[in-house]
Amino acid sequence: MSEITGAAVEKYLYGLLPKRDPVLEEMERRARQRDIPIVGPAVGRLLYQYAQLVGARRIFEMGSAIGYSTLWLARAAGPEAMVYYTDGDPKNAEEAQGYFERAGLRSRIQVLVGNSLELINRVEGEFDLIFNDVDKHYYPEAFRLAVPRLRRGGLFITDNVFWSGRVTRPAPKLRGDRDTRAIQEFNRLLYASPDLWTTLIPLRDGLAVCLKL
Repeated sequence: MSEITGAAVEKYLYGLLPKRDPVLEEMERRARQRDIPIVGPAVGRLLYQYAQLVGARRIFEMGSAIGYSTLWLARAAGPEAMVYYTDGDPKNAEEAQGYFERAGLRSRIQVLVGNSLELINRVEGEFDLIFNDVDKHYYPEAFRLAVPRLRRGGLFITDNVFWSGRVTRPAPKLRGDRDTRAIQEFNRLLYASPDLWTTLIPLRDGLAVCLKL
């Protein structure tokens, strides 16, 4: 649950969501047990919807953890798609591959282990959708790397852009808080970019959805 919308609204929203398949439900359960950050089912459905809306076939994830968002995107993109999973932890990647296989989606996901900011430069071609969920202090650099790699009409989507409301704090209160300062800079970059049409959505911890013009 987030601190962006009221608890009653959150409870209502999540109570409406349809039941997920067994693989996604297991991932949600393990994420709760082990405090693994995942986008959750409401954001997962939004990612699915946007991927379908733009007909995304080449998708790059910057930071994938155990692959929860990867599954949503791979299902939306279809059997001819390629989704690039990236994470710096080999254990996360190994666990994610197990979920992908059980979900029957392994053939449309390429697992890359390492720094997402470096891996994106190793994959050639344009992308239809880039989902950014790297460490927060890297957000401005993710912006600079991702936007040129999107096709016109593609989407750059980023999680945690409200950062539990901490983005509202004035600069003097953010000394030493590089994550919040980086997200504030990132949000300014999005709206200032002539290449993007940006909307910040107050769902869970905030999503930035940017259309490449």
